[in-house]
Amino acid sequence: MRVAVIGTGVIGASVGWQLSRRGVDVLFLDRGEPGAGVTDWTFSWVNASNKTQTREYFDLNVAGLSAHYQLAAQLGGDGWWHPTGHVRWRAGGDAEALREQVSRLASWGYDVVLWDADRARRLLEPSVRFPSDDTPVAVYLREGWIDGHALTVRLVGDALRHGARAMLGVTASEIVTAQGRVTAIVTNDGEHHPVDAVVNAAGPDGDKVAALIGRPLPMRYEPGVIVRLQGENVPIRRTMHGPHVELRPDGHGQVLAHSREIDGQLASHEELPQALAQDLRALAVEVVPELGGAAITGARAVSRPIPADGFPSVGALDDVPGYYEAISHSGITLAAIIGQVLAREITDGEVSPLALPYRPGRLRPSTGR
Repeated sequence: MRVAVIGTGVIGASVGWQLSRRGVDVLFLDRGEPGAGVTDWTFSWVNASNKTQTREYFDLNVAGLSAHYQLAAQLGGDGWWHPTGHVRWRAGGDAEALREQVSRLASWGYDVVLWDADRARRLLEPSVRFPSDDTPVAVYLREGWIDGHALTVRLVGDALRHGARAMLGVTASEIVTAQGRVTAIVTNDGEHHPVDAVVNAAGPDGDKVAALIGRPLPMRYEPGVIVRLQGENVPIRRTMHGPHVELRPDGHGQVLAHSREIDGQLASHEELPQALAQDLRALAVEVVPELGGAAITGARAVSRPIPADGFPSVGALDDVPGYYEAISHSGITLAAIIGQVLAREITDGEVSPLALPYRPGRLRPSTGR
């Protein structure tokens, strides 16, 4: 079986790796280097605690978290897997909402406890400035973060060693069908590659790839800003969410920062105003004063790959046999589980119950569903 995977972000890499392990002839296609796009410029927090829109979506993300533990055991987690936990706190009246969230998650069997800030500071994060000693802090013990670029490079490299091929610096210009079924892919250099299936894992360009088969794939435009800070040391140990800023270690002596408030000020992802990067750095320093001497080593705004209804698009499009989608905003958390379920569907025709609510056919341009 021959499968072209369009996109070597973390999801495409995971799907291709899983397929190669099943003996599939995999061809990776990407206009850039593996893991160098959105995958390298995202908060990279692996969790299910922030995925409670529906119980089904929560369960999918719990499976995604577990799949990362499994992947680390299979592939080796050194360099990319950091299950160091996660802490979250809110200020003022929002503290009660946090208590309610913790109670709900605990009732669903999730590994979370609620401490006061004094305890969290003494035992977990001594460098964090909490609003007060009695501020409630949710502690999620099994969550963590991944180095998305490092994981993607590892997955693609291992797949190549097991027979996969990669064409980088190219784009798909045509998906060829015969009698309604995918039969080949043509790249912008004019090369024609016979395939039995195509996986659209093109992230924020997923709608452009879908258009090659005449599919209007409705997606949201929601850019996000990421800033990397370098100081004398890394004063935090785990992923954290304060009221105005999100922080985590980033390896190589760096800290990564993100803020939805800053995202809301970004009019276009084409160019990131330097003032916004400085504002994000200032928010980080407010929470962790030891970052006061840290310099910005990188800042970028990217468009997140979000289907119109906010949920993933995973699996076959029934209208076009041989065409599959693997597009999700929560790509970091879901990459490992999407790789598992989609490889099984492509090779065995088995559709996982976890993926049933997220079939591509539900998304229609007129309603976003």
